[in-house]
Amino acid sequence: MKTSDFFYELPEELIAQTPLENRTNSKLMVLCRDDGSIKHTIFSSILEELNPGDALVLNNTRVIPARLFGNRIGKEESIETLLFKRLDNNIWECLVRPGKKMKMGNVVEYGNGLLKGEVVDIGEDGTRFIKFSYQGIFEEILDKLGEMPLPPYITEKLEDRERYQTVYSKVPGSAAAPTAGLHFTQEMLNALKEKGIQIIYLTLHVGLGTFRPVKVEDINEHIMHSEYYEISQSAADAINRIKKNGGRIIPVGTTSIRTLETIANDEGLVKEGSGWTDIFIYPGYRFKIADGLITNFHLPESTLMMLVSAIAGKEFIFKAYNEAIEQKYRFFSFGDAMFIK
Repeated sequence: MKTSDFFYELPEELIAQTPLENRTNSKLMVLCRDDGSIKHTIFSSILEELNPGDALVLNNTRVIPARLFGNRIGKEESIETLLFKRLDNNIWECLVRPGKKMKMGNVVEYGNGLLKGEVVDIGEDGTRFIKFSYQGIFEEILDKLGEMPLPPYITEKLEDRERYQTVYSKVPGSAAAPTAGLHFTQEMLNALKEKGIQIIYLTLHVGLGTFRPVKVEDINEHIMHSEYYEISQSAADAINRIKKNGGRIIPVGTTSIRTLETIANDEGLVKEGSGWTDIFIYPGYRFKIADGLITNFHLPESTLMMLVSAIAGKEFIFKAYNEAIEQKYRFFSFGDAMFIK
């Protein structure tokens, strides 16, 4: 299977640059796998698509201001640094631009020396391992100096940082938002609970594995970067109980479905735990636990496009995407939503 098999043409004007004022007013496309039908509605009607006894599984990670701008000491060169995986001893795996100029031992100064970072290793894929030094609390310094790591296709300034966070974000650590969750408000979550739909949280810190482009033509040669996940005992118990009682497990977002499919056994049951996942889901994958998916519209040739093609079927997904383009849906992070059921 080739990466180019997942390419489609998208008019640039359909790339959403800003979030809607009301999170629940985005369009919602409902794909029914049983009969191949496609329905167009709005996201607030997701309440009507779910049944008492179902469970939504949401990723409660919180985006950190992971984009830093500094200067390479001794060279007066501007360096952009994106933090995406925290390791031990103040070392982060990072994307650095321009990367080729950042050699072993190079030091970058951020905020006039409030924070300094030294390259202590270089990954095979060009990532840099940077050890940071500072006085005080790293999170407070990052909050002061860092910017929200919006995707490069978003060119407009985000006025309110919280609009790139889900309303249920809780655990800091992501370099990108789990964007399918951006459509929910607390009022909607309350209404879902009142209908008898269980809301369950897990954590996956979104990193390079989720959004790095596929650079090989044969998708079997693509290597996913690992991302950290956690699921509590109470969450695992709730998922297993719903599954045993015949309810549907509906992940919200590709990060949630990847976490669930990582931890589920062949009987579709999960257990408490934490670790790193590099699961790569593409057509031919046999799902163990997910009974559907709430997601956004994804970039051409991305691993996420491959994932939704795995759960809905590539032909069905491309039919849906063509309809979305015809109907002027908004695409990508701040765009509209899809429910695959």
